[in-house]
Amino acid sequence: MNLTPTHKYDDIIHLPHHVSSKRPHMSLADRAAQFSPFAALTGFEEAVNETARLTEQCIELEDEQIETINRILIYISRHLKEHPEATITFFQPDTKKAGGSYNTITGIVKAIDQSKQIIHLEGDQSLFFHQILNIDSPILPSDREAD
Repeated sequence: MNLTPTHKYDDIIHLPHHVSSKRPHMSLADRAAQFSPFAALTGFEEAVNETARLTEQCIELEDEQIETINRILIYISRHLKEHPEATITFFQPDTKKAGGSYNTITGIVKAIDQSKQIIHLEGDQSLFFHQILNIDSPILPSDREAD
């Protein structure tokens, strides 16, 4: 009876490492990539995140609010030579889903196009009148009754 311990790989454990003569050596990064998780649903996570992203609904303004905004725009248009600064809160529609977001910008008013219903600010920023929720300017009379 043989009492010397034997191991399963004793016959090959000390052989030299095989190096292929036909294929180039694979980098460690490429070897690791073979074992990375497989994404069967490419783009699924982005779609879930987009669906979860919240948007706001556009607020429907009352006629009185629209009239106030129009009076302010007329007043500012009469004072364009003074390069009036305005702070405008406006609705920005979302390009990917229903709704959007409310943003506030401050800038110098360059022009107001009544026929196209657009206000132009310096820096090539333009807004349609119907996007405006609120507009304020230091040049407005303190009693808020724009002439």
